[in-house]
Amino acid sequence: MMSPSVFDLISVHDFTAGLPEHWTRRLSWAGRPVYRASGRRLCREGSPADRFWLVHGGAVAIDFFVPGRGDVVIERLGPGSVVGWSWLLPPGRSRTPADSTRRARFGAVAADDLRAVEMDAARVHKLMAEDPDLGLELHRRFLGVTAARLAAARHRLAELYAIA
Repeated sequence: MMSPSVFDLISVHDFTAGLPEHWTRRLSWAGRPVYRASGRRLCREGSPADRFWLVHGGAVAIDFFVPGRGDVVIERLGPGSVVGWSWLLPPGRSRTPADSTRRARFGAVAADDLRAVEMDAARVHKLMAEDPDLGLELHRRFLGVTAARLAAARHRLAELYAIA
């Protein structure tokens, strides 16, 4: 049995489903299928944000470092999720002017054995620059993901601080 191609994996993923075939074909050149064993880190907060992942199987824990407590998991994402949006944002202020690297806002680690398509952010940026309509659509989709996660965080905070 043949493994699905990157094009096939992108075509059926919740985040990219419904994109025109020509966009999906172009995006497939920026991705590669990956497997990460449970416990393997995808990125750490503050590391270069040079990729993102379309999760097909397993789970990813999103975390950030808290002094005195270590890495604290704030969300767990499963199949159909997209992990990593920091690559879309302009680089933050840096102590060294020469450092124009985009940095991850959060960390991510495989919570269960992970199967995903890993997307090369530089290649996707190039595709978005070449086709502004694709860029607009990807920004729209990432904004939807970000808004949903913000709403989920708000609900978790409300539950955490609810008065009984």
